[in-house]
Amino acid sequence: MNKSIICAWNHSVALTSDGIFEFWGDNTYNQCDPVYKTFTNIIKVSCGIIHSVAIRSDGTLECWGDNEWNQCDPVYKSFTGVIDVACGWTHSVILKSDRTLECWGDNRYNQCDPVYKNFNNIIEIACGRYHSVVLLENGTIECWGDNKYNQCDPVYKTFTNIISIACGSFHSVALKRDGSVECWGDNLSDQCDPVYKSFEYVIQIACGNNHSVALKSDGTLECWGSNEYNQCDEVYKTFTNIKLPQIDYILK
Repeated sequence: MNKSIICAWNHSVALTSDGIFEFWGDNTYNQCDPVYKTFTNIIKVSCGIIHSVAIRSDGTLECWGDNEWNQCDPVYKSFTGVIDVACGWTHSVILKSDRTLECWGDNRYNQCDPVYKNFNNIIEIACGRYHSVVLLENGTIECWGDNKYNQCDPVYKTFTNIISIACGSFHSVALKRDGSVECWGDNLSDQCDPVYKSFEYVIQIACGNNHSVALKSDGTLECWGSNEYNQCDEVYKTFTNIKLPQIDYILK
């Protein structure tokens, strides 16, 4: 699903129906450089912590913002047939129409290790701070990059019938066909507290830095993980009739 509003760490973007967008927020690293105003026919945008990537309707890319870790290395200009994009803090991953991947940017934690070239038949991509996860057509997932907090613990290889994925900074969440949830990676803030195993009828998932949210088929929410800034304040339990477009991707 293409997102019309995306929130990064200190900047935001709104994509309009006519393929143009507006940015606002911190511009210390040119995240909101007016160069973006020259881009047209945009169908999707993803944001890293201080860089952004946009897909044009012709399957090509634009990239702007910080380039300290080659997030905006001109290699992106060579990619065609792009249908999806996800950004980690300082790396980016794209899905092409042939269901293969390309990756560029920071590789300090093997975020762009060529192992990704072995993956095929991919239908969804997601990035954590320094790791990436992909969903394959057969309902299994693959993961690569930083494993300091077990983000790429092989436990993910035991998961089947997955239909959607999401990443926090150091944890990941997978939604299964039966409406249940799997979670792995960092648990220092209860991001992977087994409470998630009690959730049923989940239809969408999203992750923040160190918390996660699940939308259920009855229009209610579940939230778990860090509550340091009231991310999981129980006020969410008063919300009802939540529709899919109202829960959107939040950058780690």
